[in-house]
Amino acid sequence: MKSTLFKIIAAIVLLVAGIFLGKSMFSSPKVSTVPMPSGIGLRTTGNSNDTLYANTITYDGEIIEVKSGASIQEAVKKANPGDLIRVYPGTYSENVYIDKDNIGLQGVVIEGEWPTLDGKKEINDAFLYSGNGILIENFKIVNYKGNGIMGQAGNNFVIRNNWIIDTGVYGIFPQYGKNGLIEHNVCSKIEDAAIYVGMCDNVDVLHNEVFDNVAGIEIENSRHCLVENNYAHDNTGGLLAFVTPGLPIKTTFDVIMRNNFVVNNNTANFGAPGSTVAGIPAGTGILIMAADDVVVENNIITGNNNTGITIVDLATGAPKANDPNSEGNPDRVVILDNIMYENGNDPTGEIKAIMLSQMDTKGPDIFAYGGGTGSSIRDKNRYRTFGLDGYGTAPINDTKGIRTMMTPSPVPARSVSKEELGELTYYGVCAGCHAFGTRLIGPPTEILQAIHNGNPQGIVDYINNPKNLREDYPEMPPQDYLSDEAKLAVAEYILNMKHETVTNSNQ
Repeated sequence: MKSTLFKIIAAIVLLVAGIFLGKSMFSSPKVSTVPMPSGIGLRTTGNSNDTLYANTITYDGEIIEVKSGASIQEAVKKANPGDLIRVYPGTYSENVYIDKDNIGLQGVVIEGEWPTLDGKKEINDAFLYSGNGILIENFKIVNYKGNGIMGQAGNNFVIRNNWIIDTGVYGIFPQYGKNGLIEHNVCSKIEDAAIYVGMCDNVDVLHNEVFDNVAGIEIENSRHCLVENNYAHDNTGGLLAFVTPGLPIKTTFDVIMRNNFVVNNNTANFGAPGSTVAGIPAGTGILIMAADDVVVENNIITGNNNTGITIVDLATGAPKANDPNSEGNPDRVVILDNIMYENGNDPTGEIKAIMLSQMDTKGPDIFAYGGGTGSSIRDKNRYRTFGLDGYGTAPINDTKGIRTMMTPSPVPARSVSKEELGELTYYGVCAGCHAFGTRLIGPPTEILQAIHNGNPQGIVDYINNPKNLREDYPEMPPQDYLSDEAKLAVAEYILNMKHETVTNSNQ
């Protein structure tokens, strides 16, 4: 009897083991169920119940698969507008440049393994795109020298669900683009800004985590931006909205910073000496410099040792900057309900000196200094403040009626004439590092003019084969992917620029 029972149990065990081994040996990874990307996610109020709907750009052309050992760039060369490039787990050490419209790049994550772009500290950029309607999602990007993902005048972009770690100057950097979505990314160890929205319009920055960077999320010379539900912690500065002088776009306005966690941003500043962000004091929760119509609402701002919110003009925040076309005051800033505590425990620099003059050793939750008109606060008594005597009562209670800053439908691609090619290339490629009268990442524009005076070919040669001639500046990446026509056009545009004639563009 016992022998029969033992045989039955043994047979059951063998059957279960056989089924398990059979599934392991003969079943393929579950890749057929990889979802199609949900498109650009253009969202707007859809009906009286205030729900959202998507008006999307879809990638319904061919699906091009890239497996470990193959090249993502080669797949881009084969792709046509509307195609989706799926990249499977593996390590890809390359720079990927997308100069076509409506191309989707979707990483496929299998059993926790991600497709990884590793620059090995030898390659400058992981992804560069100048096309419109570009999607980049589900990638791990590490060890680049310049940027994780950079946009160069591309509209209707989506950058989401990426890990970006130690990619040099910027993590995610759309420049001179309109109508974009940056969401669900994790960015760390970036020496300038983890997420840098530069000279853009209509961009939502949602649900990202940024930590151990100099700047967490930076809205610079951009308009109509929503920064919501992000976790900015352990940076030098958490969230920033400001104007950098010397750039062709002269304004930052209509920015909402809402429902974010801005916590313990006390990391020592490790930005490039002389750059704009190198002046951000450690312990800065939110910095508003010369930006207009910024709303700060329903954030949890805590543990930032210098201040919770700093509001300054250009004369205070960037005293060496000189741009006659930049209006340097922060006007119509609105502070609504926020939870703020344990900020200012160890103020530094000018804020420390000013607070000591007030017989106080602690920094405030909110610090305002310099010019600006029309700013307001809902309840000044809820916070420790300095410099808010001229602030009125906030004209609004909340911004819940504004669900997105993106446009209701995709915006058209820019139509560029031959005469406009130099200007567009400068705006989309060069202006992120070179500005008039101000040091960004590279030398100011007037220095380039002095070096190459009357010699546009000299700039073209340098674009093709840059050499690091200055120890105090990082190496410029080659821009040899640009067309010969674009290189010469931008060289001539740079040499003909005049500081006083670079005026604001409304795109």
